[in-house]
Amino acid sequence: MEKIVDKITSYNLFNYLFPGVLFSIALEHLTPYSLTYENLIIAAFVYYFVGLIVSRFASLIVEPLLRWTRFIKFAEYDDFIIAAKEDPKIDVLLETNNMYRTFVSAIVLLVAARGYELLSYKVPFLGDYKWWILIASLLVIFLISYRKQTSYIKRRVESIKS
Repeated sequence: MEKIVDKITSYNLFNYLFPGVLFSIALEHLTPYSLTYENLIIAAFVYYFVGLIVSRFASLIVEPLLRWTRFIKFAEYDDFIIAAKEDPKIDVLLETNNMYRTFVSAIVLLVAARGYELLSYKVPFLGDYKWWILIASLLVIFLISYRKQTSYIKRRVESIKS
């Protein structure tokens, strides 16, 4: 267990675990859904996974929406790679930036969870199949995340080659 704790980076802590804990607590207070556990080891893994989901939603839905509306604008990826090599503070700023994006995502997902709960009273199908809907949604999120991560790796390899 100590080796696992040693491997937790600040990025994992502030972009997965911390948002996962806050989201789970807020979810329990705002909806009838509960993701809290008394066993601390199980709770840590659940909160980390919940935070990972919230972060992936931020990366796949919130960020593209904010880019599309021109609320945010990114530097070119190749320029970012070069700048990050020159200025190590960019990594710290990026981590903080991603934490804010994850918190925005958590708020959006809390509103969506509350909306889903209210809608499931009017549309019983949603309540009856909530686990299958959740599993299908997670499958889509992780498939798209896998494709996006593979694209980043490919772009970095191509950047180094050129």
